[in-house]
Order: sequence, then C-alpha cells, then structure tokens
Amino acid sequence: MPEPVTLSVVAPCHNEADNLIPFVTAIQAALEPLKIAYEIVLTDDRSTDNSWAILQTLGAKDPRIRAVRLAKNSGQSAAIWAAIKAAQGRYVATLDADLQNDPADLPQFLEAIKNFDCVCGNRKQNRAKGDSIIRQLSSKIANGIRNWMTQETVTDSACGYRMFRRECADNLKFFKGMHRFMPTLFKIEGFTITEIPVRHHARAAGVSHYGVWNRAFAALYDLFAVRWMQKRMFRFSVAERINLPADGK
Repeated sequence: MPEPVTLSVVAPCHNEADNLIPFVTAIQAALEPLKIAYEIVLTDDRSTDNSWAILQTLGAKDPRIRAVRLAKNSGQSAAIWAAIKAAQGRYVATLDADLQNDPADLPQFLEAIKNFDCVCGNRKQNRAKGDSIIRQLSSKIANGIRNWMTQETVTDSACGYRMFRRECADNLKFFKGMHRFMPTLFKIEGFTITEIPVRHHARAAGVSHYGVWNRAFAALYDLFAVRWMQKRMFRFSVAERINLPADGK
C-alpha cells in the first residue's frame, strides 16, 4: 500500500510557463527535508502558452506532480476548486504559481495547522517587497470592504496562501469568486482559523491577471452572497443512526 498523502500543494495557473519549473522546484526544496508524503496538484486554466506541455513533462518525471487541464478558460476559482477536488492529501495548501507566494513558508503552515483547521497567510509585513503602491492600495480597499461586509477578522483576507484540513472543503458549494472567501466559508462550517506572516515577492515572469478594478470592486456581487450565507446557513450533526452507515450514504 502506498503511503497516504500528508500534504497536497494545489495551485491554479494560466500562462505561467516561465514560472512552473521554478515553482515546482521551490516546493520540492521546501518539503523534501520534512520527509513527508506530498503531491503537487496544478490546474491549467486553458493557458495559451506552453504551460500544459511543461506540466506533462514534469508529471512524466515525478508521479507526485499531478495536473488537470480545464476544457475552457474558467477563472481562478474554478481552477483552484478543480485542484482541490483532485487533491488526496490530509492537508491542502493553496498558493499561486507566480512565485509571489514563497513555498519556503510551507513548513510554517504545517506547524501552525497542528492546532487549527485552517491557517491563512498574512502578507502585511512584506507586501511592499512584492507589489506596487497601487496594488497594495487596491488590496487594502478590497480587504476592508470584504471584512466590513462579512464581519471578518482575517487581516489579509485577499491572500490566497492558505493551508486547511481537507474536511474543511467537504461541504463547500462552488461559486465564482469563492477562493476570496474561503476562511469565512470555513468559519460558517464551524472550523477554526488562524494567521501566520508569510513572505511576498515581486512577480519575476509572466503578467498579472489582476488590477485595481477586479481586486477592489469586481467581487462586490459575491460579497452579498457570502453575507447571505452567514445569516441563513446552519450546521447540524447526526447523533445516532438506524440502518444507515456511519457516513450517511
């Protein structure tokens, strides 16, 4: 029997051909010393460069590198969700393939998640090292709006660098923009959240898909949906069963 996967590192990519090999190499460098079973799961959101060909080559060399390719360009939420659904690990880490998130921080996440269900990255201390003033400002506005409407306390809710127990995602309902609200969605399900500081680097290659508009304002529609869920969704647990298996199926 193969050893159960401890950690699935998942990431979406769209036209990240120049970043994929350094990205995978950095993950391997961070995790190999830990001697844990891990996998890297990437979703190619129908790139128009040779990202998929690179992923095929990487996967042929290392079976721990797994990838799915979407039938059409579907956006970041869909790409992240596809990778999460394909992941097999006890823990799932999400980060961007553009190397602005540093894979060297993964051991810190693994240490922090021993006491929580979800660990969120906080770029506040290092944001200026990787982003322009305009991008920092747009992210600050987006964070402020998001936290105000959802009554959230996560300092850097726009940071996609997270690690969570796989059961956190079991009952999530996919919707466009969901990746921005995963800590809040986890809280709705009753899971515990914490934050740790993470490094943040300037993009070395490729082109960012986000600007002021889609960072600060495009998610406004989704905010109302999440706020509705906070007010209307409820949790329950089954205490006993008759003629039913433990998993309820």
